[in-house]
Amino acid sequence: MQGQAQQQAYDRGITIFSPDGRLYQVEYAREAVKRGSASIGVRTEGGVVLAVDKHTRSPLMERTSVEKLHKSDDHIGIASAGHVADARQLIDFARRQSQINRLRYGEPIGVETLTKEVTDHIQQYTQVGGARPFGVALIIGGIENGEPRLYETDPSGTPYEWKALAVGADRGEIQDYLETNYSEGMDLDGGIDLALSALGAVNDDQLSPTGVGLATVDVESEQFRMLDDEEVEGYLDELDILEDEDEDESEE
Repeated sequence: MQGQAQQQAYDRGITIFSPDGRLYQVEYAREAVKRGSASIGVRTEGGVVLAVDKHTRSPLMERTSVEKLHKSDDHIGIASAGHVADARQLIDFARRQSQINRLRYGEPIGVETLTKEVTDHIQQYTQVGGARPFGVALIIGGIENGEPRLYETDPSGTPYEWKALAVGADRGEIQDYLETNYSEGMDLDGGIDLALSALGAVNDDQLSPTGVGLATVDVESEQFRMLDDEEVEGYLDELDILEDEDEDESEE
């Protein structure tokens, strides 16, 4: 009982370490990320792929209001998992930093530079009293000097570079799938197939084009591009994980 009361005392302040060196509020922020729907990033020789689960809570909700894929600059895309409002704040910050870099230096910001600008901003909220950490994780992917780069931001403010990763719900299972099936030499289409297959693996291999968001940044054009529903449906059909719409009709 005393130990529980002691832990609760350290819960109250983001600036206070527990005796075993933990910041409980940062750990709770990571739990908030796990409650968000999954987002996946894959780095390939041909570019970067971002895929997200964007199912809506109700058929009456407008799909466009579910924001999980964002364009930070022409050559950089961001996927999020966790608190949507927190993600929007960080996306706006990333966009401002991208614009500042273009105005100040006359060139696009590097993917690594932008990631570290964002994580430095996140880290400040783990040291300031009266604030809380951001309850969101971001996947930042883009092209830098002709090379694909893929990063994760953590609620602690730590950046990690990845070849392929997942954040949000079912991270462990999706990450296992990515580690098993990732190939160093895959092209952009192979990266799309891997990301969608990994997402399908935790959804009974049944995905609908309206419930999936997909974006790429390819090496040739160095442009962020969102794929439309028809393109997504084509990939899902080819992978045989397209949701069967006839099931509901047969039950009526």
